[in-house]
Amino acid sequence: MTAVAASAVLALSAAGCGGKKANTGGGGGGEGKKTVKVGLAYDVGGRGDKSFNDAAYAGLQKVQSELKLDVKDIEAKEGESDNDKIQRLQLLAQSGYNPVIAVGFAYAGALGKVAPKFPNVKFAIIDDDTIQQPNVADLLFAENQGSYLVGAAAAKKSKTGHIGFIGGVATPLIKKFEVGYIAGAKKVNPNIKVDSKYISQPPDFGGFKDPAKGKTIAQGMYDQGADVVYTAAGLSGTGSLQAAAAAKKWFIGVDSDQYLTATADEKPYVLTSMLKRVDTAVFNFVKGVGEGQFQKGDQRFTLQNDGVDYSKSNPTALGDLPATLDDLKQQIVSGKITPPEK
Repeated sequence: MTAVAASAVLALSAAGCGGKKANTGGGGGGEGKKTVKVGLAYDVGGRGDKSFNDAAYAGLQKVQSELKLDVKDIEAKEGESDNDKIQRLQLLAQSGYNPVIAVGFAYAGALGKVAPKFPNVKFAIIDDDTIQQPNVADLLFAENQGSYLVGAAAAKKSKTGHIGFIGGVATPLIKKFEVGYIAGAKKVNPNIKVDSKYISQPPDFGGFKDPAKGKTIAQGMYDQGADVVYTAAGLSGTGSLQAAAAAKKWFIGVDSDQYLTATADEKPYVLTSMLKRVDTAVFNFVKGVGEGQFQKGDQRFTLQNDGVDYSKSNPTALGDLPATLDDLKQQIVSGKITPPEK
């Protein structure tokens, strides 16, 4: 989210835009097929956050087995205006990228202005359903459902009856993670103590990109007696994981399976991650556009269609927890349990 001038944006300035030419084309089953030019506009944190943005990019990597891709991904910067987002989306559309994916609800205002100007370009926005345009797909998730499961895991694993939640920015979206987590924890232990803290308040979205603050807050929670902390804060979660490893306490990741990107010293302390399958949503969207099957409007990813879940990459840590969590999962899918959203 840069504050560059329009001329610099249109020049595809890597320094100003954080642009990257992704090497995703020509591999696997994409040989001999038409090239699909995909534009990806990241949220704060960009590629390499080991969480939300990386999940979006992983979706493109999955598509390359079926389509030949030419990808341009541009990173956001803190404190930018809606005009910067407008320029970024326009740049991608004007440069021939179709489809274009806006990673995060922060793009809603910008996309609402850009999409009507490019009726032949297919757009998708993740985590927003306010842009109801004929060329826009709204990719939405039941974060409260997945968070309910990891909340139950936290309560079952806790020996102190005291757990924590760290949110990146206090937005309605991140509060869905928090309330789902607390509800799942209280389902297992009605008397569980839950500490909740947000790194920043809107309009400051720096809470998604501040590992140092994530680490400090997590350290404080562990020092106060919490022995499991769930962090829904993008790149800031890497700091929370560092604190967990130092305290030898449990960490729960978000969006991506953070056990897979943890260091060797950190892996033992990753209990699980709430999987928000942004990769699946991006894969379905890009594959559909590439095959001429664009679907406009709301597309919801839930436990029922594997759009959210919990990770099982650390069976040593989980132990027999999957028996409980999978039972709760089925109760949610059947409608017997409805995790709160607010």
